[in-house]
Amino acid sequence: MNFKKLILIATLSLPLISSAQEWQPKRAALMSKFSKDVDPKNVLSEYPRPQFARNRWLSLNGLWQFQPASSRTEALPAGNLSRSILVPFAVESALSGVMEHHESIWYRRKFNIPASWKGERVLLHFGAVDYETEVFVNGKSLGVHTGGYDPFSYDITAQIKEAGNQDIALRVYDPTDKGGFPRGKQTLNPQGIMYTSVTGIWQTVWLEPVPRTSISDLKIVPDIDKSVVKLLVQTNNPAQDLDVAVQIKDKGKVIQTLTVKPNREVSVPVKNAKLWSPDSPFLYDLSLSLKQGTKSIDAVDSYFGMRKISIGEENGIKKMFLNNKFLFQLGPLDQGFWPDGGYTAPTDAALRYDLEMIKKFGYNMVRKHIKVEPYRWYYWADKLGLMVWQDMPSPNSYTEHVPPVDTAAFSSELTRMIKTHWNSPSIISWVVFNESQAQHNTQALVQKVKQLDPTRLVNQASGGSHYGVGDVMDIHSYPPPDVPAPSATQTLAVGEYGGIGFIIPGHTWKTGPTYIMIDNEKDYLNLYDQFANDLTQYKTNNGLSAAVYTEITDVEIELNGLLTYDREIIKGSIDKIRASNERVIKGNIYLRDILANAKSDAKIWKYSFSKPSGNWFSKDFNDQNWQSGKGGFGKEGTPGAVIGTQWTTEDIWLRQEFTLGDLSRINKDELMLSIHHDDDCEVYINGVKAADIKSYTPKYTLVAIEDAAKKALVANGKNVIAIHCHQNTGGQFIDAGLTLMSKKESTNSLVRK
Repeated sequence: MNFKKLILIATLSLPLISSAQEWQPKRAALMSKFSKDVDPKNVLSEYPRPQFARNRWLSLNGLWQFQPASSRTEALPAGNLSRSILVPFAVESALSGVMEHHESIWYRRKFNIPASWKGERVLLHFGAVDYETEVFVNGKSLGVHTGGYDPFSYDITAQIKEAGNQDIALRVYDPTDKGGFPRGKQTLNPQGIMYTSVTGIWQTVWLEPVPRTSISDLKIVPDIDKSVVKLLVQTNNPAQDLDVAVQIKDKGKVIQTLTVKPNREVSVPVKNAKLWSPDSPFLYDLSLSLKQGTKSIDAVDSYFGMRKISIGEENGIKKMFLNNKFLFQLGPLDQGFWPDGGYTAPTDAALRYDLEMIKKFGYNMVRKHIKVEPYRWYYWADKLGLMVWQDMPSPNSYTEHVPPVDTAAFSSELTRMIKTHWNSPSIISWVVFNESQAQHNTQALVQKVKQLDPTRLVNQASGGSHYGVGDVMDIHSYPPPDVPAPSATQTLAVGEYGGIGFIIPGHTWKTGPTYIMIDNEKDYLNLYDQFANDLTQYKTNNGLSAAVYTEITDVEIELNGLLTYDREIIKGSIDKIRASNERVIKGNIYLRDILANAKSDAKIWKYSFSKPSGNWFSKDFNDQNWQSGKGGFGKEGTPGAVIGTQWTTEDIWLRQEFTLGDLSRINKDELMLSIHHDDDCEVYINGVKAADIKSYTPKYTLVAIEDAAKKALVANGKNVIAIHCHQNTGGQFIDAGLTLMSKKESTNSLVRK
């Protein structure tokens, strides 16, 4: 499709805007690096609907009149409004020029209808408005729309005056946390993992001329097993005798033509199909011409990808398949917030940037977290080759005094989300709930989604609660990843993990607590790589199919992004993070115990609750006065702990003697600590520092050992592992072992005692 042509037509057709004052952006706590590129005379002017494109349209983005409303039911004001706002940026955003919150607001602007549109019907389109919207054209109400995430349209032909300026006005009502409808991460009291609210227009507003008989909708379903694409072309007048001429193009070359009937599903052959995948995101162009006899009366351009997402089986384990092959899905959580634009990226380049960075980091998937994006976001995911887990926005996130869930609104908006986005090849999964937030009617809603769209995976709830329905068993684990218990019916995923905090001075919205905080790039990358090792061995040994890292960018006081909130700073080496991610997606890690931990075979340790004198960690230290106890050591209730001996003091010192066999048969580079620590600990092997580990982990994880400690190991002789662990707060546990982490399977044993 020639989107440059579409953009040019829209730009040339922009009318003059009557405004109360000139636009000036406000200054938020942080501004993105793209804010300087915002042009109020040409704001987000790209064609807004790439999969259902016509060659004439008119953008209504730009400067509108604005003023707060006294109530939800206030009558339409006469004359100009008192202030101005830059559409499509929400009222609370800096780029709107307002940066205030009002529960009820008014919008107004003038526009002209191009003379060339005479005799056609005119549609007024809204990408999304949050939350309740009443639309007036030339003083007449066209109706009320509810829902903050779905596109909606009105045929305004009957309301248009014969000549001169036309008037459009909107009344918007958005109670945010005071309503029980879907709102995602918005709150009136931003804190923790909840962010600034979004009220009003936040996606493109535009006009489009259409013939009186036209194509009204399109559904595309690829079927790679049958080498066809299923099309359902709907018209606004199904009673007429019409035909649809279909053309499929491969990089501009027509490879298939067919004439079909509208308003019924048809299968169009796609021979020797080029399959869409993250490594090869090939898209076919699709042209549709609506014909009455030999006359073409409407035309729409689109595109599609030939791909299949399914649950397959490998070695008796359910796994996520792409195009009938297992592909581990790894991607970041993407919340879609901007420090200056709220829900709205400052420019199309900004919208694309986050997805480009996700690809550069080596991910093949992204989880769109309890938000629905503009169509162009999915267009870029389709083009760049990123599989998308699409969350349903939750109505009842982590805020106090929440109202009852509006179950009817949730069901309706869930249906609209699926129907308005099911053509995008990048979307491979629908996530119905997140972490039990307002979770209700799970079984019925999962069944509803499956009936609406049987071609994609359905995730009942990322992070719980779980009722054994849908395709995915999805847990959350912080900071290190974990893997769900095996399932005979569902594939396994860790829908959130990581959350590694890293503050970059001068590039933070506000500081706040996070799961774990790192203060330098080296440790940041090492911990990320450690988690990658965990994922790889879970994939290899436990059947894990997918993982989602928290997260691609900082968001307000959440400082665990790979990028800062302003998108100015990349916190860690792209190449190193990419190498870690590629190992997870393409590699394998097989584990072989050299010294078992308590999870697999609890051993007897010497221990002391009192600080020992001398070099307690040395190989020859005399520990005969220490107590003996079975590992691990801690207090009951600590997540993931295998308690052999109670430990409730602030500190504990541990020593264990073990004997190794012939070390010439192993690659010492593959030797890792298998450790569960809560909290800080230091580990020594034969008196040499092996690791110094901060914070805590809720489970056993693999940690790299310093080279000097590996060299200190004695073949066919006595070795000593010594540990000091300090309790800070909360859970309390320590246990460790030694494990070989290999790319190849092996059954040789090295432990002699």
